[in-house]
Amino acid sequence: MFSGLFCVVMKPSSAKIYRGTPRNLAFLASRLRFGEVVAVPSETVYGLAGNAFDPAACAKIFRAKGRPADDPLIVHIHALKQLADICLPNDAALRLAREFWPGPLTLVLPKSPRIPDVVTAARDSVAVRMPSHRLFRRLLKLTNLPLAAPSANPFGYISPTTAAHVRAGLGTKIRYILDGGAASIGVESTIVDLRDPKRPALLRPGAIAVAGIEGALGKRLTLPRSGGSKRKPGGQIAPGLLARHYSPRTQLTLHANLAAVAKVAKKTSLRTQAFLFFARPMNLRGPNIFCLDPRGNPRRAARRLFAMLRKLDGMKFRRIHSERAPAVGIGRAINDRLERAAAR
Repeated sequence: MFSGLFCVVMKPSSAKIYRGTPRNLAFLASRLRFGEVVAVPSETVYGLAGNAFDPAACAKIFRAKGRPADDPLIVHIHALKQLADICLPNDAALRLAREFWPGPLTLVLPKSPRIPDVVTAARDSVAVRMPSHRLFRRLLKLTNLPLAAPSANPFGYISPTTAAHVRAGLGTKIRYILDGGAASIGVESTIVDLRDPKRPALLRPGAIAVAGIEGALGKRLTLPRSGGSKRKPGGQIAPGLLARHYSPRTQLTLHANLAAVAKVAKKTSLRTQAFLFFARPMNLRGPNIFCLDPRGNPRRAARRLFAMLRKLDGMKFRRIHSERAPAVGIGRAINDRLERAAAR
């Protein structure tokens, strides 16, 4: 006879990664319809998806990420005919949708009554986009539901661009991850505020350039102020706008002239500091010298940005020094993410 009491401590199970087979997609679609959450690939970053019409499912997204309730979600659709169920579209929104969807463009519009307050942080507007990733689109079509999906990472940390990144961050908080390969763009969508179509505003830069949007609208966009916004009562208009976001745990510092800083560090043997260049630097080599793309290709640099920040964060450097990208095209999005990651 055993007189004592035994307590069995169960380790949290790790999320399972599913390949994009027809059988797996059908299974994951059934999980979403049942109110579960599923990490999904997109062309931008991986997202944590739930039924946008189901407040309980969306609440699971917030709990898994540790996301504050005043930070709204983006709703994803697979067909333009769904737009009226999500929001009140105007002519300007339809013009941009026809020009850039499916693709990495999010529109902020007055919301439909069908969208619960948990999705929009109780605001009267909603962010919506139509992704272009093949597997995500098939999953959206199979569920026949709009899916709310912020990035699939702990709130405020570096966004995930692979299924492995998702499991590393949320593996004990969720059960299902759809593997769609590495994200082809690597930074989150461009967000445009069209609540007032006469005064369209860029809220967050992304892969779609300002000039293209302005050309499609025939109007200039109001551009955001540098540095993001502080948390406001009532929440943000759209996700990804806080001053500090996408941040590694290692302190990140931005420099106008990183080469000069790195040369000084080399002379003083500061091996505990990492140096992240946009392109491969001339005459600088070492175990703490890195670059986003050897030739400085902006698209490839954007694709590698978050993966590189994760890599450096795991190498136990005391500080990461980074330089800005050329501030054109997707370079603006790279700089936006770096500035938020470096914010104190």
